[in-house]
Amino acid sequence: MELMARTCDYDAMGAERIGARLFVFLGGLFWVIAALSAPLFYTQQGAGTAVVDALLPFGLAAVALLVGWFYENVAAVLLFLGAVATVVWGFVAGWEAGVWGVMALVLIAPQVIAGLLFIMAAQTQRACELDEKKA
Repeated sequence: MELMARTCDYDAMGAERIGARLFVFLGGLFWVIAALSAPLFYTQQGAGTAVVDALLPFGLAAVALLVGWFYENVAAVLLFLGAVATVVWGFVAGWEAGVWGVMALVLIAPQVIAGLLFIMAAQTQRACELDEKKA
């Protein structure tokens, strides 16, 4: 008996899928709200620019949700690449420690967690399909 062997558990698979989708949705929602609220705190940026800036996180979250709905492994790879791109962006932009902390908390960690949940759901789905073939 393998300790890490995946077994068919429809409840766990559903929870993993819901968790992954929720992380992606709430992350996208957070960044849209953050982009739209920028004119309240930064007078240099107008409302039109804020709406355009909000379209990027909205589009990325929508793509991740749509891909994740049908292709969980592909969505996990996209989310992991997004986390890596964020880290590269941080090094290129020369973020300070506080910015790293915030970005790790609100962007990098949720992408990694959602990616892991998508992978776990895909593995459970595969285990269920194998169980059905055996029966």
